[in-house]
Amino acid sequence: MHRRHALLAALALIVSAPIARAAGPVRVLYAGSLVAMMEHAVGPAFDHASGDRFEGYPGGSKALANQIKGKLRRADVFLSASPKVNDGLRGAGNGDWVRWYVSFARSPLVIGYNLRSRFAHDLETKPWWQALAEPGLRLGRTDPALDPKGALTVALFKHAETVLHQPGLAARVLGRPDNPAQVLPEESLVGRLQSGQLDAGFFYSTETAEAHIPTVTLPANVRLQAVYTITVLQGAPDAAAGARFVGFLLGAEGRAMLHAHGLDLVTPQITGDTASVPAALRPVLTSAK
Repeated sequence: MHRRHALLAALALIVSAPIARAAGPVRVLYAGSLVAMMEHAVGPAFDHASGDRFEGYPGGSKALANQIKGKLRRADVFLSASPKVNDGLRGAGNGDWVRWYVSFARSPLVIGYNLRSRFAHDLETKPWWQALAEPGLRLGRTDPALDPKGALTVALFKHAETVLHQPGLAARVLGRPDNPAQVLPEESLVGRLQSGQLDAGFFYSTETAEAHIPTVTLPANVRLQAVYTITVLQGAPDAAAGARFVGFLLGAEGRAMLHAHGLDLVTPQITGDTASVPAALRPVLTSAK
């Protein structure tokens, strides 16, 4: 009898105990230049702090936007390296995927190079544009049609032609904008440089700082930079979880990680319909200013 009472009491405790919320995935599409930071720092820290589960997918920002627009990939959050990419998802004509976004950090375009390359000395001593024009130098960059970094690289050379009085510089160094000898997936560019498949490449400073890649800093009169943005997508599978992720990234812990990984923090700037910003995010945006 005593054993039966003990079993009934134990059963009652099990039935009355609160059921823990299963951690659901927070699907984040993000710029491929942030792979190391997102997968090894932000993602795990967010999981620990929230009880949610970060599920990230990196890629060129424009390529990701095309997948969103084509309904090829569903996500809660979109983190891009260009405000223009977000603008291409705004409005009924673009699917109304983005109604607002927050610009929160910047990272300048730099030239990263392999110290073991036979062109390393030239890159360290010659003007950047002369070194990159050396015959035989293997240069890597991303697709300007799919990634803001690739578009910035092409724009940099066009701008440098005027500033440096070097007509035809872009064609001499880059060839065609989509030159298959240079254009590579963003996610593989760092690895190819480190393995010696490339002598040099165009990266954001956050990538080279993360991977300890030596760099050539471009002069201020030609330098261009990424502007990182984040939003919760319309029609997100779990918009509340997406808002929690955005709040974490723009909160004190997230901003400390951004800074530690080489990003230049800026005062968060909302673009679009401010009334559509989740109420839970407004205190975070205010405190981050």
